[in-house]
Amino acid sequence: MRRRSLTLSAMALSVVLLGTGLGTAADATTGDRVPDDQPLPGYTIDNPPLAPATVGGRPSRVVQGVHGHAAFDIEVPPRWNGSLLMWAHGYRGPTRVLTVDPPPYGLRQRLLDQGYAWASSSYYGNDYDVRAGVRSTRDLADHFRRVIGKPRRTFLAGVSMGGHVTVRSLEEYPGYYAAALPMCGVLGDHELFDFFIDYHLVAQDLADVPAFPFPADYLTSAVPKIKERLGLTGPEPANALGEQFRAIVVNQSGGERPGAQAAFAYWKDFLFELAGPDEGGTLAQEPGRVGTNLGTRYRPAVPVNVNVTVRRVPPVDAAARRTQRLTAVPVVSGRIDVPVLSLHNLGDNFVPFSMEQYYRADVSRHGRGGLLVQRAIRSVGHCEFSDAEVGAAWDDLVRWQRGGPRPAGDDVTDPATVANPVYGCRFTDPAAWPTGTRPLFAACPSPTGG
Repeated sequence: MRRRSLTLSAMALSVVLLGTGLGTAADATTGDRVPDDQPLPGYTIDNPPLAPATVGGRPSRVVQGVHGHAAFDIEVPPRWNGSLLMWAHGYRGPTRVLTVDPPPYGLRQRLLDQGYAWASSSYYGNDYDVRAGVRSTRDLADHFRRVIGKPRRTFLAGVSMGGHVTVRSLEEYPGYYAAALPMCGVLGDHELFDFFIDYHLVAQDLADVPAFPFPADYLTSAVPKIKERLGLTGPEPANALGEQFRAIVVNQSGGERPGAQAAFAYWKDFLFELAGPDEGGTLAQEPGRVGTNLGTRYRPAVPVNVNVTVRRVPPVDAAARRTQRLTAVPVVSGRIDVPVLSLHNLGDNFVPFSMEQYYRADVSRHGRGGLLVQRAIRSVGHCEFSDAEVGAAWDDLVRWQRGGPRPAGDDVTDPATVANPVYGCRFTDPAAWPTGTRPLFAACPSPTGG
């Protein structure tokens, strides 16, 4: 995590993911009063029967249930190789229904075909609750040992908030997991919420629209004025202020890179929706309380010197931002002791590519850079990966963990490298180029030059 000097203020700010509502998991005392095989108060479970997969002509073994107030799925191939992958799902929102995801991107069948078992937890609570993800995933891994057997090694993978769960789990339980595959992950921890704050406060400043603290009608009153004054009503900014805003957003989300202009147009309206007044409740409901723009330097600073004029806001929950304890929105230190291979969409501005840059800096600060390999994928959607991209990353990670060569990756920190027009081509699946948001990027050159 980037270190900043923090000052307190009576002023309150919360940038929240829309739809946040009631609280997440109850405290330990309440949990002790609820049977372990039941969800916590206010939650229900939706985990329909999972049909066994066919592996080598034989069915897998599926075990489902509730453990530690969380629903779970376990699947073991007929010829288990003794290793296990724990899957960490992403952000569920404010729903009070607990659900379980099998590993996506064709990974479920790939694991079983290779002899790996997998297990996935709903977590005991929803909202943005990384603590619930970290604890429920570890609890399920321990439960697997009791109902199936002790694995020789346990891997960990996850997407989005599940990426945050993945990398914090490595630090919370050192030595427990053998390697990790975070994808489109919140690897920069609090910096994600800083980015959301930056987006709104810079837009308000350039548009000269005072809209802080965010009123209840922010979306209907202030946002239309901001868009009009910055010329953001169409796909391209229509004036110099809008151009400056776009350039600042590009720099804050990872710097100049292929697809950056298209990514701004794709995400700009959605990002305006990620703000509202703090409605109280837990940190998991209002994760923006850890965000701040104190000390942030914005580029470019012309035609408006935003660094002088922008409103500066401290974190509402400064204690949660400072602590090293496991919270709903915990710090990621980068102190890893096992191989980590990450994937990230180059044009993702919901969990921006800059998350990879912050994580690289954190890991390198601890002298662990050799344990981290990162790969950029040329797509704009959030967690938009092909089966081939994820499968190749998994295979490379496993080979590495078993003593094979360190896999190849992308340099995410050198601005000239990241800005190269063919950046990200090395690990992007060429067969997937016509799909999804990928045509927003130029097609990659043929490896053979044809």
